[in-house]
Amino acid sequence: MSGSIATTPEREPVFCTRGLIKTYQVGEVEIAALRGVDLELHAGELVVILGASGSGKSTLVNILGGLDRASGGTVRYRGQDLSLADDRALTAYRRRHVGFVFQFYNLISSLTARENVAIVTEISTDPMPPEEALALVGLADRLDHFPAQLSGGEQQRVAIARAVAKRPAVLLCDEPTGALDSQTGIRVLEVLRRINEGLGATTAIITHNRVIGEMADRVVRLGDGRVQEVRVNARRRDPAELSW
Repeated sequence: MSGSIATTPEREPVFCTRGLIKTYQVGEVEIAALRGVDLELHAGELVVILGASGSGKSTLVNILGGLDRASGGTVRYRGQDLSLADDRALTAYRRRHVGFVFQFYNLISSLTARENVAIVTEISTDPMPPEEALALVGLADRLDHFPAQLSGGEQQRVAIARAVAKRPAVLLCDEPTGALDSQTGIRVLEVLRRINEGLGATTAIITHNRVIGEMADRVVRLGDGRVQEVRVNARRRDPAELSW
């Protein structure tokens, strides 16, 4: 379905973007990051957003997550027009509904794994205990370890635990395996799959790695700020089956 809006009728739309545009001014030069993106994401699905550097994938996810604003078009979350939301409303939206996982873990080095997760649970309305979140990512035995005592994959799993501890409806992951070797990256992807299936969080993973697309319900390929292709996978492959 090249260039089309892929829908999943049996699932409730969580995000709907129409004509989404984002431009940046760099000196006297205007750079178009998004050039009219139409896309829908549905409840509980796992979507991989593929694209090379500069394709617009990070910009798109940042707008979906309320970290950035579109220059034009609309983006709706369960009917709420994020395009019209002020800073206070976007902050509340991020806090209540969205979990973020980035390529770099952004853990506080002076805090333990438990304490890094507790930073989020202390400001959430219905969080799971930090211990439960860390058990969910396979780190029940590393609660009191500091980031320096953890491997890169373990640190990323702490970051995932921090993201899911507030029970988000949406999990947005920007190159979550980008700083990891393939074996460790696959283990992180297994955690993301388990959270997607177990918690029902709508999950979007952005990556340049085509192989990761095989674990998704759908693959959205971006290029030059536009949706180039949307592909529905007949079967989601288990991350353990992947290699790169």
